[in-house]
Amino acid sequence: MIQRRAFSVSAASAAVLSAVPLAVPGLAQAQGGQPQAGREYVKLDRPAPVDAPSGQIEVIEFFWYSCPHCNAFEPTFQGWLKAVPKDVVVRRVPIAFRPDFVPQQKLFYALEALGKVDALHSKVFHAVHVERQRINTDDTIQEWIEKQGGAVIDPAKFKEAYNSFGVANKVKRASQLQDAYRVEGVPALGVAGRYYTDGSLAGGINRALQVVDFLIGQVRGGKA
Repeated sequence: MIQRRAFSVSAASAAVLSAVPLAVPGLAQAQGGQPQAGREYVKLDRPAPVDAPSGQIEVIEFFWYSCPHCNAFEPTFQGWLKAVPKDVVVRRVPIAFRPDFVPQQKLFYALEALGKVDALHSKVFHAVHVERQRINTDDTIQEWIEKQGGAVIDPAKFKEAYNSFGVANKVKRASQLQDAYRVEGVPALGVAGRYYTDGSLAGGINRALQVVDFLIGQVRGGKA
């Protein structure tokens, strides 16, 4: 995994991370005590831009398809999403620590543009980490899309979206958000354009979700 800071989660623990009980919204204080600023999360010196409407709290998951920790985290994150309150808007943002990450950013945003994230997002992780497929260049990504079959996704429409101005803009925006949140590694989480946490800061990515729950409550209560 490419990262700017080593995570406290080892490769072995990441492999079984999905077996750990899911974090439950609202129980952050009961499961580990109240998160401490500067230790389990950081408050940004300068707020990051947010897209959530007024009255909504934006949570961002920063990820990379080729990251084994992100792959292990995905089932847990999916479970957490099912219990997200109605005033919380969750967005996924693919990161790029190097230029060769960009094709996978474009892959995600092309799927998003075609409304295929729910159908294929987890399948990309499975293909990369279980089937050991190389899906990290323009050509290998298009080849993988074609293998999914036209009934699942139209390869021509995908290619058009993948190379579109709209996807290029989203890739640029993703890099800006990554820098604004000062993402150190993935998976990582941002809250309301004000807070950042990850597995290294929180002492584990499941605890990071509890920290996010706590921060959502702080923002909702006007204590942020």
